[in-house]
Amino acid sequence: MGHVQDRWWKEVKDPVTQEVTRVKTSLYGTGLRYKVRYIDPDGVERSKSFPDRQKKKAEDFLIEMESDKREGKYIDPNAGKTLLRDQAESWLKGYSADAATRQTIASRLRSQIYPFFGHRQVGAITPQLVRDWLGELQEKGLGATYQAVLFETLSSIMNSAVDDKRIHRNPCKVNSIKRPQRSSRKVVPWAESRLHKLQLALDARFKIVTPLGAGCGLRQGEILAFSPDDIDRDSMIINVRRQIRSINRGLVFSLPKRNKERQVPLAAGVLEAIDAYMEMYPPTAVTLPWDQPRGSRVTVNLLMVREDGGVYSGDLFNKVVWVPAFKRAGLTYEKRQDGMHAMRHLYASVLLAQGVSIKELAEYLGHEDPGFTLRTYTHLLPSSHQRARKAVDGVFRARKTPSTSQTA
Repeated sequence: MGHVQDRWWKEVKDPVTQEVTRVKTSLYGTGLRYKVRYIDPDGVERSKSFPDRQKKKAEDFLIEMESDKREGKYIDPNAGKTLLRDQAESWLKGYSADAATRQTIASRLRSQIYPFFGHRQVGAITPQLVRDWLGELQEKGLGATYQAVLFETLSSIMNSAVDDKRIHRNPCKVNSIKRPQRSSRKVVPWAESRLHKLQLALDARFKIVTPLGAGCGLRQGEILAFSPDDIDRDSMIINVRRQIRSINRGLVFSLPKRNKERQVPLAAGVLEAIDAYMEMYPPTAVTLPWDQPRGSRVTVNLLMVREDGGVYSGDLFNKVVWVPAFKRAGLTYEKRQDGMHAMRHLYASVLLAQGVSIKELAEYLGHEDPGFTLRTYTHLLPSSHQRARKAVDGVFRARKTPSTSQTA
C-alpha cells in the first residue's frame, strides 16, 4: 500500500520516554512538500510530489492510483509526457503499409497538426486545446472535408495514445467538441461538348487520355500507367492492373487504388481510338520500381509517354499538359471541378443514363463499396417518376368492365 510522505516534517521517538514528537527536516521550506510513494502493477516503486498546502490533492492522487491498479486501469503518470510528435510518428508506422499514403499523412501532420500540437505532451492535450485548434483551422479558411480529415487524423493519434496506456481517454471524444463534417458537394458531370473541346485542344501525343478517362473511367495514375498489353481483345475488356505514383519525388508502379485490380468493358470506339493512337505513337517500354522507390524494377510497355520516352507524374502532367489545354480550348479551369477525375464522373453519368446498375458501375470504377458509388452518383440516376406513375395507375385506373346487371 502506498503512502504520502511529508518531506518537511518527521516524527522522532524519545528513547527514554517513548514520546513521539514532530520535528522539521533539513528540507523544511524547500522544494515540494508532499511525496506520494506507491508500487505500480509491475512491482516498481513510483512517486509524485505536490507543493505545500496540497496534502488533500496528494492523498486523492494516491487513492486514484490504488483504485486504478485494482480495476486494471492503471496508467503511469509519466507516460503522458510523450510528445504528440513522437506519438504521431509511432502511430504512422502502423497506419498503412502503403508508402504513398504514409507520405500524404506525414504532409498533413507537418503542415496542420505539428505546428499546434507537436511540442505538447499527449497528457496535456485537453478538449479546450482541441477546440482552439479547430477554431484556428476555420480561421484559415480550410475546406470542411479537409478539416474533417485533419480531425480524424488527430483523433486516431490520440486513440493510439490510449491504446499505449499513455492517457486515460481521447480528448477529441467529448460532448463539447463538434466533429467537423465532410462536405457533400454533388458531382456535376461535364457536358460532352466540354470534353470534345478539351480533346481538340490537347496535343496529339496526349489526346488518348480522353477515351481512357471518359470512355473507361480510369483514374489519372491508371491512365499514365496504361499498357496496350492490358487489353483482352477477345473479351473486349481492359484489365486495370497498375497505376503510376510519386513517392519521395520518385515515380513507381503500383497496384490501383486500394490494391484492387479490376476489369472494365472496352467499347469498340475506344479500342479504335487506341489503335489509331498506336499507329502514330508506338508503345514504349518503361522500367520503374514496384510499389516503393527501392522495390523490384518492372518493365511495362506504356501507351502514352513524353517525347523523350519518360513518364509524367500526376502533378507534372496537370501543370504542363492538362491545365494549359483548358486555356487553348477557351475554357475556364476550375480546380475542384476540372481535374482529370472529371472524366470518371462523365463516364459514370453516361453509364447510369444507359441503365448500368450501381453495383456494376462500382466494379468498373474500382470502388470498394457500392454504397459509396450510390451516395456519389445517386442524383444522376435516371428519373423513375414516369415508371412509378404507370405502375400505380395499373392498380387505381384499371379498365372498368360493365356489371352483370347493366348488361342484362
